[in-house]
Amino acid sequence: MKVGFLGLGRMGQAMAGRVLGGGHDLVLYNRTRDKCAELEKAGAKVAASMTEACRGREVVISMLTDDKALHEVVKDGIVPGLAKGAIHVAMGTHSVAALREIEAIHTAAGQVFISAPVLGRPEAVAAGTVTIVAGGPKDAVAKVQPLFALIGRRTFDCGVKPEGAAAVKLANNMVLGCAVEAMGEGFALTRKYGVDPAAFFEVMTDGLFNAPAYKVYGSIIAKEGYATAGFTTALGLKDTNLMLAAALSANVPLPSLNVYRDRLLTAMANGEGDLDWSVIARVQARASGLK
Repeated sequence: MKVGFLGLGRMGQAMAGRVLGGGHDLVLYNRTRDKCAELEKAGAKVAASMTEACRGREVVISMLTDDKALHEVVKDGIVPGLAKGAIHVAMGTHSVAALREIEAIHTAAGQVFISAPVLGRPEAVAAGTVTIVAGGPKDAVAKVQPLFALIGRRTFDCGVKPEGAAAVKLANNMVLGCAVEAMGEGFALTRKYGVDPAAFFEVMTDGLFNAPAYKVYGSIIAKEGYATAGFTTALGLKDTNLMLAAALSANVPLPSLNVYRDRLLTAMANGEGDLDWSVIARVQARASGLK
């Protein structure tokens, strides 16, 4: 398949590497060309512009950090370069409102739009073990499924509208964030009674919480390994704002989200925006009188 790829942060590089490893004809574009270097050595082509990266491609994948970047890339690069009937797959986390707008832009241009955010950290993408939540026309999703199968272990059908995928991704991230917040509270409570964090981690993950989210983030909290950020506090806060906007649009109260978001805001206020978002457990520890 002829594939274009726009946006080569840590997640994007891992995803593009999986696509290239599957034998597809891959063209890359990133504003910082240096991020294309390793994939170029492995056989990917590097375009001089976004439009060039989209020209002649059956599918273009974007992996961008926010709505503003998505709007710019769609208007300045993808729409002018992508042929009628070709598919744009946005795999970043974006707002419901932005996806509605982007879908309308592509429809007017005779192009097809799919939202397919991934659930997982960069190392899971590199291993092909993430899951993908896809929203868009069923025939288009079926066409790009071979690419999804390279990037992740399973694709979930979130309906024929791109906004459905955003709702699922945001809801999933909210539940995960609240789980991390609750773990931070649990670690703080046990530490106040002199319990080694490693012991609480083992108890927690050996029983009812024997699941990847608790194992991955519980380990980070127990070891205070916040400096290696798979997903930063700043990005976590960005997502909570998307969650609140989606909830407001649909009149859905999210009381737990407010607690989680306040922890992220406190971490940001303490200069921890570039650390792993699980640093909210440190925020809880400080609130408990712990260092």
